Amino acid sequence: MNEFDGGRHILPRPDTSRPLTTTMDVHDQATPFTPIGPVPPPADAPNVVIVLVDDLGFGTSSAFGGPCEMPAAQRLADNGLRYTRFHVTALCSPTRQALLTGRNHHSVGMGGTTEMTTAAPGYNGFRPRSAATMAQILQGNGYSTAAFGKWHQTPPREISAVGPFDRWPTGEGFDTFYGFMGAEMNHWYPLLYQGTTPVEPDRRPEDGYHLSEDLVDHAIDWVRTQRTLTPDRPFFTYLALGAAHAPLHVGREWQEKYRGRFDHGWDRQRELTLERQKELGVVPPETELAAWAEGVPHWDELTDNQHRLAARFMETFAGFTEHADVQVGRFVDALEELGELDNTLFLYILGDNGASGEGGIEGTIVEHRLGHGVVDDPDEMIDHIDEIGGPLSYPIAPAGWALALNTPYQWTKQVASHFGGTRDGMILHWPRGIPERGGLRHQFSHVIDVLPTILDCVGVPAPFSVDGVPQQPVEGTSMRRTLADPHAPEHRRTQYFEMCGNRGIYHEGWMAVTRHGIPWEMVPDKHRRFADDVWELYDLREDWSQARDLAAEHPEKLRRLQDLFLIEAAKYQVFPLDDRVTERENPAMAGRIDLLGDRTSVTYRAGMRRFTEETTPNVKNRSHSITADVELPETAAEGVIIAQGGRFGGWTLYFTEGRPAYAYNYFGMSLYTVRGGEPLPPGRHEIRLEFDYDGGGLGKGGTATLLVDGEKHATGRIERTIAYYFSFDETLDVGVDLSTPVTDDYAVLDNEFTGTIRTVRVDVDARSAESSECDGGLHRRVMGAQ
Repeated sequence: MNEFDGGRHILPRPDTSRPLTTTMDVHDQATPFTPIGPVPPPADAPNVVIVLVDDLGFGTSSAFGGPCEMPAAQRLADNGLRYTRFHVTALCSPTRQALLTGRNHHSVGMGGTTEMTTAAPGYNGFRPRSAATMAQILQGNGYSTAAFGKWHQTPPREISAVGPFDRWPTGEGFDTFYGFMGAEMNHWYPLLYQGTTPVEPDRRPEDGYHLSEDLVDHAIDWVRTQRTLTPDRPFFTYLALGAAHAPLHVGREWQEKYRGRFDHGWDRQRELTLERQKELGVVPPETELAAWAEGVPHWDELTDNQHRLAARFMETFAGFTEHADVQVGRFVDALEELGELDNTLFLYILGDNGASGEGGIEGTIVEHRLGHGVVDDPDEMIDHIDEIGGPLSYPIAPAGWALALNTPYQWTKQVASHFGGTRDGMILHWPRGIPERGGLRHQFSHVIDVLPTILDCVGVPAPFSVDGVPQQPVEGTSMRRTLADPHAPEHRRTQYFEMCGNRGIYHEGWMAVTRHGIPWEMVPDKHRRFADDVWELYDLREDWSQARDLAAEHPEKLRRLQDLFLIEAAKYQVFPLDDRVTERENPAMAGRIDLLGDRTSVTYRAGMRRFTEETTPNVKNRSHSITADVELPETAAEGVIIAQGGRFGGWTLYFTEGRPAYAYNYFGMSLYTVRGGEPLPPGRHEIRLEFDYDGGGLGKGGTATLLVDGEKHATGRIERTIAYYFSFDETLDVGVDLSTPVTDDYAVLDNEFTGTIRTVRVDVDARSAESSECDGGLHRRVMGAQ
């Protein structure tokens, strides 16, 4: 190991002492000065690549017996190792925070997604500086570092042009970043960041653009450049694809490849997958299918239209997944072309949680509807079946497929108590460091074990201090012994699990679990207490899939494990348990700081754009107004003054054929438009939209009145409004409607205002209808889309 002061235990490398200057004239200096050089990496340190795909589930990939062909995963597995008992948390942000810090998700403040944070230590969404990231550690030890794709770890109120940026990727140890910051992204029309600078792709779907391809293009370009400029430095690449998280977006040719393959349905698919898993050895021969989830219909209980739709959703999911894996394959090819693949420690993690069941019973072509309790009618949805996967859709598949994709386990994403929510396949490929090819590893492991494993293989210690901050202990344990020895002792003897009150505890082959909620439950029981939850007990030494509950036979064993859960939960900041969803989406109710606080008026100016929902005034469920000071051109004005959201939900104030107009898009189901009657003359005008909310609860209607220079020009009814969120991926923009358009009255992307915008002011009524008491529990769906 190339040492420096601090022995790699103190990062960044401490400054060396200054040499003594012995002369005034450089020509008389007897002792030469030592130039400042880069931080030396450990000798023969391998490159590190982590590829993380989203919402897959254990039984998804062909490499683990699933129906989705993943040739890159198969190639890496055939030349590396498959870990069959690898675990993550049950949601996106917590898994990512645990992966990059080596600590349990509550230990680093990520007990839920970034959008659900509270003031409680285990749930505040702020990674403590005492838990340095993998990127910070490797960067401090001489690695080049880069992240591409989904981040979803920055507090939402900090995702703006003013930051702060210390919790963005480039503030957490990555030299460069190209990707998106939130939970999900439109793969046809994404809004991305290069570092901290907002960018949009220069191509469109009709030009062949797709986000997964774009992300891998940037990853390949970066690695090639890094190898050209600094070939003596190893690199760390973190590639976190948005696939196969909703929206399921992929080209028709990828769907067509799977046409008809899922007509047999999800029940039969579970049987086929388990057969294949046994053949591959990723589950033991005696493994049973775990119980089917309550409330989800079996395939033979569906109508013909439901069959057709469900099959198309799964064809789209499979095509989306394979397409993403093929892009990973291009990255693998690039490493091989550079001669770096054999000396790259490559971890391919096939899911950040289980497959998503938030599509509910039917699935939907617009995911946001489900978050608001709006269930699509299959007999109406069938007319849009050919749109699924394309730019006019924002789909998510039915829960039945999620259960099949998590074969052989119970339940889905969100459900931390059962392996359907937490067990995913993991492939480790490192030809120079692993003699075996195509091996299987059955030791119980967890995502927090990745960081210590990588440090162990790279040859650097976990630091004592980073940026002057003493470090809290790494809670993961290195898996390195398993690389060479399939029979190495299990390195992880105990591990707790918790998400939204669903919880479990693993200890030495036994597991006690209790499920508190149902991901697709429309109206959860508000009065359910944690003390009333029913615990189950499984002997995983004999029951691989949690198929046989032994709680009644071994009550004492169950009690000991329940006590152990209490100990572990207290140790890692899990308490107080929090099953709230609606309240946690509201900063005031959750107890976190709101960026805008009590402000009821915000003034925007021309060119301002890319404001997320937590950095804008909340116009939902309240009366409000939008006042624009504009100057119209000599020709008839066109384009957007201000817009929030897009094709799948949002509102816009704009001009068409010289006339001012306001449109409100209710999830692509209803479009309410109020237009002025006559074109306005050139010159300076005040365009004002007043929205008078009906009140009486959430998501109610209202009256929109359009005024020009103080005079009423038009009025109209908006019968239904969006109660909770317009979009997870689209933003509020001034002078343009980025990504997808709210209305077809203007073009996609090419919709900039042709006049001049001086100011746009948004004023909201101080009184809001938002209340945890009047939503009926429907907002529970929102969390599932994270």
